Amino acid sequence: MSDPVIIAEKLLQVKAVQLNPTQPYTWASGWKSPIYCDNRKVLSFPYVRDFIKSELCNVIFEQFEDADLLAGVATAGIPWGAMAADQLKLPFIYVRPKPKEHGLGNQIEGECKEGQKVLVIEDLVSTGKSSLQAVDALHAKGLAVIGMVSIFNYGFNQAKEQFEQRKLPYISLTDYPTLIQLAVRDGLVGKGETELLEQWRKDPANWSPNI
Repeated sequence: MSDPVIIAEKLLQVKAVQLNPTQPYTWASGWKSPIYCDNRKVLSFPYVRDFIKSELCNVIFEQFEDADLLAGVATAGIPWGAMAADQLKLPFIYVRPKPKEHGLGNQIEGECKEGQKVLVIEDLVSTGKSSLQAVDALHAKGLAVIGMVSIFNYGFNQAKEQFEQRKLPYISLTDYPTLIQLAVRDGLVGKGETELLEQWRKDPANWSPNI
């Protein structure tokens, strides 16, 4: 099993994850956040990219060896799923947020057959909503979803509860609590800021840096 601390170190190294508790970022949802994670940035750093790809493949091989194919969640999960599928010599498909409005109107792109066991690949999981929408689309296609693997997970209770309700196995290479411990260790955030960071994880929708 991969070491979540080493993965977090790699993400911080290439600035795929940035922390700013006092001047938060704004997500598309409107939420204020002390952290911004963009794993697409890792793709520009070949050695870090290769390391994370290998760790991803190790988890897939060890925990989901019965997968018939991998499915990336568009868009950020596509490159990671494709690279892992290439290394493991597995078929690959990807899932759009919704069906195309032209052409064949596909939501799932690639060749797959009813009953195949598919493992979903995500770059990160926040609330779990978009990830589980992809799972629903795969189920609707007649595929058997055996689990999900991501690079990063924010650790929201909402996501954890949804995966548990679905009885869907889920593994993340690293997560928010690990990242915060590492950031404190390396002096990237002050000890006085850790409470702000933990408050955000517990209630991101209502969080404010002025709490």
